Amino acid sequence: MKHILIVDDSKTVRNLVAFIMKREGFRVTMAEDGMDGLEKLFSAGELDLIISDINMPRMDGFTFIKNIREQDIFRDIPIIVLSTEGQEKDIQKGIGLGANLYMVKPAQPDKLVRNVKMLLG
Repeated sequence: MKHILIVDDSKTVRNLVAFIMKREGFRVTMAEDGMDGLEKLFSAGELDLIISDINMPRMDGFTFIKNIREQDIFRDIPIIVLSTEGQEKDIQKGIGLGANLYMVKPAQPDKLVRNVKMLLG
């Protein structure tokens, strides 16, 4: 069973995305910001994909992605940004730091699922 880490400071968004992913048969771990996400990344065992917000306290999504991509063991984990920040500069920054896909909230659940499955091959 593929394991997904969901990082978002909104409990509502975390729970909604987790519900969608669990319904599709994925195992889910949740984190409330980038700092928590890094801790979960190191403690959760094998993770297959990360879905992360950008605007979060303590550590934002951009810094979180940068930290992940600097670690050899996590370099190849696919990352989907799911954010309300939809300006071109934000999208370019997210992709430039190493996100595989950038989706703007609210994302259609079926499109999110398709993208997750595409990245997991």
